Amino acid sequence: MLPKLAALGSVLPTLNIAALAIGLLFAALIFLIRHFRPQWPGMLIAVVAASLAGVLLHLPVETIGSRFGALPHGLLPPRLPPVTPHLVWQLLPAIFSFTLLSGVESLLSAKVADTMTGRKHRSNMELVAQGIANIASALFGGISVTGTIARTATNVRAGAASPLSGIMHSAFLLLFLLVAAPLAGYVPLSALAGVLVVVCWNMAEKKEFGRLLAEWRGASVLLTTFLLTLVEDLTTGIVAGCLLAAVLALFRRGVPEEGA
Repeated sequence: MLPKLAALGSVLPTLNIAALAIGLLFAALIFLIRHFRPQWPGMLIAVVAASLAGVLLHLPVETIGSRFGALPHGLLPPRLPPVTPHLVWQLLPAIFSFTLLSGVESLLSAKVADTMTGRKHRSNMELVAQGIANIASALFGGISVTGTIARTATNVRAGAASPLSGIMHSAFLLLFLLVAAPLAGYVPLSALAGVLVVVCWNMAEKKEFGRLLAEWRGASVLLTTFLLTLVEDLTTGIVAGCLLAAVLALFRRGVPEEGA
């Protein structure tokens, strides 16, 4: 984290005021829509408004198109990748790592969705579906996929109440890719940053955070995961938090609390 903060400080003189203004203004717009018109799709409105403002006012901000180029307009034909024993052996550690971490992240995001919606997911079905999706994605030149907390929380906060929203999400993405992919090139990256700020704020369960801090076991797991995520990355934080929680659970079984 410290090297990242130092790098950010060194480039502070290059701050783009227009990009900062778009990010802050349209994050505020999402909050206002959420407060006064909660049934409206605030994030979609903000992204569209930011794109129109950038184009009509000729704002000097980076967009998806200027940073990453044009999005592909269509799908690649499906084909099998080359499979050899030597290649499989080389990829085996990465395969196990991706399988474990993507499974953990998907089940974690499903648990978050359960908490937010009051539903209960089926873990086996979640992992089997993810495996099938990864096989299908690879046939079209895609990378491995996983459920993510940020996207899941965004979906739920936008009004999703069942897995049907994920299916519709994928269908709309495919339709957009086939029909309107060039339009995505006009979306300012700072507007997406504003959306992520809103998502992070909405994901932060302030009451739950305080409740966990009141109990030393929960506080130790929470702070370990939180700090290692900041200092290293999300994977390191989750793995360390899970290991610490497992150790504390074993310790609690071996040493019962007083009065138990």
